[in-house]
Amino acid sequence: MTPTPIPDPATTFIAGAFAGAVATSATYPLDLLRTRLAAQGTSKIYASFLSSVRIIYQTEGLPGFFRGVGAGVAQIVPYMGLFFSTYETLRPLLAELELPFGSGDATVGVLASVAAKTGVFPLDLIRKRIQVQGPARERFAGGGIPLYGKGVLRVGKEIVNKEGWKGLYRGLAIGLIKAAPASAVTMWTYERTLKELKERGVSD
Repeated sequence: MTPTPIPDPATTFIAGAFAGAVATSATYPLDLLRTRLAAQGTSKIYASFLSSVRIIYQTEGLPGFFRGVGAGVAQIVPYMGLFFSTYETLRPLLAELELPFGSGDATVGVLASVAAKTGVFPLDLIRKRIQVQGPARERFAGGGIPLYGKGVLRVGKEIVNKEGWKGLYRGLAIGLIKAAPASAVTMWTYERTLKELKERGVSD
């Protein structure tokens, strides 16, 4: 029996999702450190990057570096999948357009980023809220970080109860302003590099 082939968008979704999950898990401690250092405000909890590593290890142990990793993986899997499947679906539609500097790839990158970022933003917000829980929670962001229960679903429910459904999308506009241009540059560079490699006979 001949196996049923997987459609290209589905293959792209699966590959992108798996790659995102592995990358997120491997680099998650750095993401947590970045979030906490940014949330310190004027009241410094960590004097430096190395001191943050030392203090978190002393007060929270190794699990402290992976606080919220479940939300991180739950976010990045659909994000990467949606991004690449949307990109591969829309790119042929814009490939025929004569845009300056081959900017059709950048345009598709923006559209794919907006769709993916909007779709998973609640999980991104939940991840960041969980990352600043722990012994130093009351000292982050001027003491404005609420205490949440354990688990992604429970945190999401508490946010909705206190802030309404709009609370899950707090900061979305800023997130899109940051993500869309970055995706545009990334995909434009990717396509230009891939084209150059193919012309040189380095890639199929």
